[in-house]
Amino acid sequence: MTQPPNQPPHGGGFGAPQDPGQGGGYGYPQQQPGQAGPYGYPQQPGPYGQPAQPGPYGQPAQPGQPPQQPAQPGPYGQQPGPYGQPAQPGPYSQPTQPGQAGPYGQQPGYGYPGPGQPGGPGTPPGGAGGGGKGPFKGRTAVIVAAAVAALLVAGGAVYAVVGGGDDDGKKTESKKKNPKSSAPANPGDGSGDGYAGKEDLNEGRQADEAKVLWYKEAPKAPGKGADAPGMWVKDGIAVKAAYKELLAYHVDGGKPAWSAIEFPQEICAASPQYSEDGKIAVAYKNGIKSGADCNQLQIVDLKTGEKGWKKEIKEEGLFDSTLGLELSITGDTLMVGRSQSGTAYSVSGGHEKFVARKKDEGACFPAGFTGGDRMLMALSCGASTPTEHDEIVELDPESGSTKWTKKFPKGWRLEHVYSTSPTVLYATNQDKKQWNITTLKPGSSATRSEVQVNDDFAPECGWGGLGRDLQACAGVTADDKYLYLPTKKTTGANEIVAISLDSGKAAWRQKSPQDTSMLPMKTQGGDLLAYVEPSYDSAGQVVSLGTSGSHTPKTLLKHPAGTSKIENGFFSKAFDYVDGRFYLSTTRLSGSAQGREKLMLAYGK
Repeated sequence: MTQPPNQPPHGGGFGAPQDPGQGGGYGYPQQQPGQAGPYGYPQQPGPYGQPAQPGPYGQPAQPGQPPQQPAQPGPYGQQPGPYGQPAQPGPYSQPTQPGQAGPYGQQPGYGYPGPGQPGGPGTPPGGAGGGGKGPFKGRTAVIVAAAVAALLVAGGAVYAVVGGGDDDGKKTESKKKNPKSSAPANPGDGSGDGYAGKEDLNEGRQADEAKVLWYKEAPKAPGKGADAPGMWVKDGIAVKAAYKELLAYHVDGGKPAWSAIEFPQEICAASPQYSEDGKIAVAYKNGIKSGADCNQLQIVDLKTGEKGWKKEIKEEGLFDSTLGLELSITGDTLMVGRSQSGTAYSVSGGHEKFVARKKDEGACFPAGFTGGDRMLMALSCGASTPTEHDEIVELDPESGSTKWTKKFPKGWRLEHVYSTSPTVLYATNQDKKQWNITTLKPGSSATRSEVQVNDDFAPECGWGGLGRDLQACAGVTADDKYLYLPTKKTTGANEIVAISLDSGKAAWRQKSPQDTSMLPMKTQGGDLLAYVEPSYDSAGQVVSLGTSGSHTPKTLLKHPAGTSKIENGFFSKAFDYVDGRFYLSTTRLSGSAQGREKLMLAYGK
């Protein structure tokens, strides 16, 4: 598996107006993915703008400790380090596939990365190559006809679900004896052709392996491709957006939970979170032209599929734009972010609560929002002036009043919020090729700690249409004691590093149980849940790691080896583990003419 793609050069869109020559922002045509972003080796953080304090990497070893290994060479000459410090070297990765972010990291469906932007430490903005959460994965699709043929011979023909799984209620029975009822259809060899080699995906499954509970194919997308944002699992129903449709399946068996909702035009945004009463927000375009606005907003109940209130989102000023929206939910408040403002609505009632506009006589513009436990707003201030800087504020989700404000030094850009509770911020300095991860004290802008760990971290992050998607990172999570970050996979297994939120230092680390990346998902019941990614010939698995005591991974689900190529073929994906089941879905449809594309897989016991 690869690292997240680089961020395209910063440009317009969400935030202050940019000088001529800078790229477009939210809603502008996105760049194609370039090379994956680098993840550096943090040094001992020093004060903003002050000479750096010595960092442990490359320094003489402390008594009783082994010497550190030299860092690997990488781009920019050097890899970024924390505020005000010389950067450390670190490697790049590989090109990525296009696609929009999926949920992962926050409540309902986690983070929700979008097309490629910097992800982990050492990923400064404006790096080489465009981004385009073509999100996270950098593998090229591989079509293996021989493997498909072998599967066909081995599995024979059995009950197969045709088209979109059992959505249409039609099944075709073969001549094989003793067919397995409701056998999931084979979506092919991972190449994206959903019609190739239909068979029982559980054929040949070993006793210690999980089952493929069900498989679904995607609606046909246009040749230019289409987004498939969001994945929500709640109260026994899994909901997925794809192109113009919102689809819902019972987690047991995969039968439709309610009739698919088809919107007049393609879906252009969705809230990664759901509200207190189980509702999400979906936005779709107002036309078919390339410049159509993303301004049609619809509330949908996840349990029933019923449509709630609908609004056309207006622009709030001369430079405000609805070419794209950023949707996030905190409690009963939906924030609709635009290019230079944001409007908060009641999810349950539909009435406007407040508008987040530019401040300081127009010097600061909204540049991104978060949902979930806290409503945070990034501000871009003083663009193209000597006082240019970023700020982040916490807003009261009911009134819009500011609870606290944190200012970043000139040259530092807030890229992502790794966690809202606790608040963990990731910022970069393009000129210095440096990065910083800061944890704030509860309910305050005061610093609790800064990361001081020398590792090549590789969370999977994307970028949103507003230029920066604050919650676009997968593979990173936090609890009240630790920040959990994955290291970059090189020639073998990677590691998860637990970093103390009090000291910023590594508390413990654990190696992946197989030679692929292990990505933190969330903490639950005193354990860290992680997804061990597949390879072409090795299936993935879900494991738990104790956050105290032994950290040895315990297997919760071992995915069947016979589906490794299929699982490995979800290049742009969202994933979640809920109530003993693992859900994997695509977040970008290619519009391939080869047939129906994969949409979603569910594993369980």
